[in-house]
Amino acid sequence: MPKMKTVSSAKKRFRVTATGQVRYEKAFRNHILTSKNRKRKRNLRQDSLVHASDLPRIKHLLCMA
Repeated sequence: MPKMKTVSSAKKRFRVTATGQVRYEKAFRNHILTSKNRKRKRNLRQDSLVHASDLPRIKHLLCMA
């Protein structure tokens, strides 16, 4: 059986931390920022961790499972 390829779109969107958790950048911070309040934009700046229930699926896309 051939090697499994990493999904290119997942490769661009997610990165794995040293402890094996997966980080991603939050959406909705590209345009139409005038209608979003300051607190919301500030919170969108920070990266988030993928939820535990989604982790196996994301790791499969990154060929880690």
